[in-house]
Amino acid sequence: MATYGFLSSLPPTECGLATFADALAGAMTTPADTAIGVRVVDAAKFDLPTTANISVVATLVNGDSASVAAAATALNAADVVVVQHEYGIYGGSDGAEVLDLMAGLHVPIIAVLHTLLDQPLPHQKQVLEAVMRRADVSVVMSQAGLDRIRDIYDADASRIVLVPHGVTPLTGPREPNEDAPIVLTWGIIGPGKGIEWGIRAMAHLSDMPTRPTYRIVGSTHPKVLAHAGEAYRTGLIESASQFGVDDAVEFHGGYRDREALFRHVRAASVVLLPYDSTDQVTSGVLTEAVAHGIPVVATAFPHAVELLANGAGIVVPHRDPEAMARAVRWILTHPDDALEMSRIGAAWGTQTHWPAIGARYRAIASKIGTRAVA
Repeated sequence: MATYGFLSSLPPTECGLATFADALAGAMTTPADTAIGVRVVDAAKFDLPTTANISVVATLVNGDSASVAAAATALNAADVVVVQHEYGIYGGSDGAEVLDLMAGLHVPIIAVLHTLLDQPLPHQKQVLEAVMRRADVSVVMSQAGLDRIRDIYDADASRIVLVPHGVTPLTGPREPNEDAPIVLTWGIIGPGKGIEWGIRAMAHLSDMPTRPTYRIVGSTHPKVLAHAGEAYRTGLIESASQFGVDDAVEFHGGYRDREALFRHVRAASVVLLPYDSTDQVTSGVLTEAVAHGIPVVATAFPHAVELLANGAGIVVPHRDPEAMARAVRWILTHPDDALEMSRIGAAWGTQTHWPAIGARYRAIASKIGTRAVA
């Protein structure tokens, strides 16, 4: 039996990091194993319930040194600790408080690196390099991530491994909408997602005999909601009206469990990822869309360039709604090409199902853990 500790934001916090940590915990543990966790929260948010896969044993309160010590004590009861690293969730400048907690751990550490900046500020670079030094193994989720560490960061290459983002297999067959094709964007909503460009792209598709519906599914990012409310979503609604496509754009807000999300995914003909970032080396939504066999149109962020090179989708320039529209139109009007994209993506995706990914993390834990078992 092994006990795995997890340091991360956790559900019901609505962010990709929380969903990832919970899914990984479920994939790593067998009925004989235990997953314990320390939830990272803002100081005012103590009262979140326990997740399904992780028994929350402590709360790390950003800016509270006593909670850092308590969190380290709780995690030292595990055989191996998995630390999710993202600058924005930990306290201190560039999330540097995570280093204090890692310094207090006396068990092996796996660090999962969710953000690898192409042009980090000096302190951001120092923080990430320190995370990698204190971890026994650091995990990246794309070749682009490996390349970026090699080119930009000072790290021991022998302690960096590539493990793809995990995917929950799609339940039930795909059932594209019969009334109008669905172009789907899903995930946490906020500035930088580029959805405004997707809306503009729909205006270039108004001449199609059967005009597609652009469906935007997801909650506003909790940090965006706390600081700016629903201003971004409101702006998107106004943009749809401005470009005359408000009747072809649907907003489905609020949290959705996996099966509710899958209903949207099964109905989609195309997944559109119009992200503004030119830096992103990991995208869970991209990985899931490809693995589910849905043709993808994505801007040229590094993970998309890498993952769609095999023909599972089309990469387009950033902030170019006409190019997005041309790619969507091609997929919707060339069914044989769309079918081939679907086949390529689904074939690739079999290696990314969460049980297989969990097994790979267990193997890493077995190698570095003095007490962990495979």
